Amino acid sequence: MSGTMKRWQLRQGGRKGLELADVEVPRPGPDEVLVRVSAVSLNYREKLFLDGGGYTSAHQPFTPASDMAGEVVATGAEVRHFKEGARVIANFQTDWVEGPVPPRGTVRSLGGNAPGVLAEYVAMPERWLVDSPRTLDDAQASTLPCAGLTAWTSLVELGALRPGQTVVTQGTGGVSLFAVQLASAMGAKVIVLSGDEGKLARARALGAAHGIHRRHTPDWDKAVLELTQGQGADHILELVGGDNLARSANALASHGRISLIGVLEGFESRFPVLPMLQTFGVIQGILVGHRRGLESLVRAVDQLALKPVIDASYPLSELPAALEHLDRGPFGKLVIRVRP
Repeated sequence: MSGTMKRWQLRQGGRKGLELADVEVPRPGPDEVLVRVSAVSLNYREKLFLDGGGYTSAHQPFTPASDMAGEVVATGAEVRHFKEGARVIANFQTDWVEGPVPPRGTVRSLGGNAPGVLAEYVAMPERWLVDSPRTLDDAQASTLPCAGLTAWTSLVELGALRPGQTVVTQGTGGVSLFAVQLASAMGAKVIVLSGDEGKLARARALGAAHGIHRRHTPDWDKAVLELTQGQGADHILELVGGDNLARSANALASHGRISLIGVLEGFESRFPVLPMLQTFGVIQGILVGHRRGLESLVRAVDQLALKPVIDASYPLSELPAALEHLDRGPFGKLVIRVRP
């Protein structure tokens, strides 16, 4: 396939440097496929890269975003799994197939130290892709690679979630709402923290058992203990960071797990050691997950008939408006519609 396409790219720091450029449609190499991109979902990570200058150590020009769904339109000579017409989603960490995380500094991620996907077409090795869920459209499927897989890795791959356990998740962004949907569908009780009463009501409608208003109840750890008759939560998705980790430690059940995911309050955290010693608790760092986990999530989504929550979608040309919405904090995911 020849011709030109639209691609968002950045040549200098800050989101003001973003440009929607006309570039050549890439040609797939021998082990690559060419994907016509249908939808791209945004993550908080985009803000970190665009506003924090993370692009400077990446490829130039920098193309943002990692989470893509689309259709294979051409294949290289050595491609074996995918054929033209296959619906695919991208694997966030390109080379991590399964098992222990590769050594630090060797893991590549799309929209970071590997090229991003905010373009009409992308060419990439077929091993960077998995089959899309049968039950989701492309906009919904595009939300799985980062937010969906992060929740799945925390609760299932590493957490071994069981029916009857209690899960606490913080905020109502993509990871949190996937946690609500997955955990409740698997028989767990979910407690959601948010500073917005309307969002808490919507989270309860998705399956959350309880909602705690963080501004009205700043000592939310005590509220979790009350709701669990003093037992605490088996799984806590720590999406805030900073001093909030201390409350997560106080709210943890015996042999419970804190999945350290978010950095809304910065990259440094403090927590009391004694509660962790008393509960034999675990603090587990989470950086999305591997390809086999994404394949398992896809099967679970189809089996559970899970429908990701999309707050709003924007055409490709309106990326700046989508980023402003990201600044405000969406309920669920924001999606860029690359194809009308």
